[in-house]
Amino acid sequence: MAATKLLAAGWTGSAAMMSEAVHSLVDSGNEILLLYGLHRAARRPDAHHPLGYGRELYFWSFIVALLIFALGAGVSVYEGIAHVRHPEPISHPAVNYVVLALAFLFEGASWIVSWRQFRAAKGPLGYYEAVRRSKDPPSFMVFFEDSAALLGILIAGFGTFAAVQLRLPLCDGLASILIGVVLGAIAFLLARESKSLLIGEHADKELSDSILRLAGLEESVTRANGVLTIQLAPDQIVAALSLDFEDHLSAAQIEDAVIEIERKIRESHPQVLALFVKPQTDRTYQQAAGSYFARGGVR
Repeated sequence: MAATKLLAAGWTGSAAMMSEAVHSLVDSGNEILLLYGLHRAARRPDAHHPLGYGRELYFWSFIVALLIFALGAGVSVYEGIAHVRHPEPISHPAVNYVVLALAFLFEGASWIVSWRQFRAAKGPLGYYEAVRRSKDPPSFMVFFEDSAALLGILIAGFGTFAAVQLRLPLCDGLASILIGVVLGAIAFLLARESKSLLIGEHADKELSDSILRLAGLEESVTRANGVLTIQLAPDQIVAALSLDFEDHLSAAQIEDAVIEIERKIRESHPQVLALFVKPQTDRTYQQAAGSYFARGGVR
């Protein structure tokens, strides 16, 4: 589609079609980067990265968002402004209509697949809430990119129609600018969510509550004070757990209890890559937590 749109843009001189060609080219490269990120994130931990490479997925997702903004949105706005300043009539507009119609069919088929996958992944959550809470950027990135592609095709088609039928070549440039604005908005949303995961976002509250509940069921634990979780990848989580144990327990007994707690938590939540347990009283935990929040921390 990128090659076909590029040929059509050269044939017709349409700025909106050129924007669509760049958009398709960027999308193709982005899919390769996301696949590469998935591959890199699946590597096992080693001496240099003891907690694994899960965050590589978030890094490459952030790069994808930057490319959409810099190349997709930037080139579209640049082309649009150039054609607004020096408008030129579109030649052979039928070529644009045919290419855009075929692109809409292909992009529509891809959109249906990505929409079904995203709808299944989000469950009962709303679309916006699902994006905010998602720990798997590719699950919504492809859906958003396909949605932007369909919207861009419609804008390009309308711009071509207005430029030809209304004899307003200016509309072609305006359509290109509008496509750039759409891509810029999508890039901003994707970059914001990827950045939040990249710098360290907590796991879902349901998982934290489950970890506390499982730890509290251990007979030697008098109180599960709190838990701190960090999302390393969609299926990789690090958790630090504060527990108050019975005062009469020996160090060996506490160690055995910790091993049992780790076993139960990992059986219930295999995505917990590492679990660190800190024995401390509730009072000590509250004092430490208060100091942490005073420095701007988040539990």
